[in-house]
Formats: sequence, structure tokens, C-alpha cells
Amino acid sequence: MGFFPENKWVYLPVIALELIMKGFALWKAAKKDHKYWFVALLVLNTVGVLPVIYLLFFADRARTESKPTRKLIRSKSK
Repeated sequence: MGFFPENKWVYLPVIALELIMKGFALWKAAKKDHKYWFVALLVLNTVGVLPVIYLLFFADRARTESKPTRKLIRSKSK
């Protein structure tokens, strides 16, 4: 047999890391309104690869893009 069936203790850190990364990536995707990323992260099980890709490359993209801001126009009262 292979390495993993003989050493089942290896699964625990992998599962814990997957849950932590997936939870954090899902939280960021929901907060930034990335609906397609949220669904992909929720449905696909990639042992932490997809959440890491999202967190490193796509989660911060919304922060760097400029959003239009409303400026308050004060009228001069006499």
C-alpha cells in the first residue's frame, strides 16, 4: 500500500489546514461580493490549493481597484 493509508495521522493537519483556509477564503469572498469565487470555493475540494490562489491573487484585487466615492458638495450660505 501507499504512504497515506499506513499513516492516517497525516490526514489531520491536512484537513485542519483545508478547513481554515477554506473558511477564511469564503469569508473574504462573501465580504467582497465575489459570488463566483464563493461558489467555486464552496463546491470544489482542492486540498487548500484554490483558497490559497484566491487569497494570494484575487482577494486583494478589490482593495486596489478604485471605487467611486461620493463627494459632499457644500453650498455656500449667505
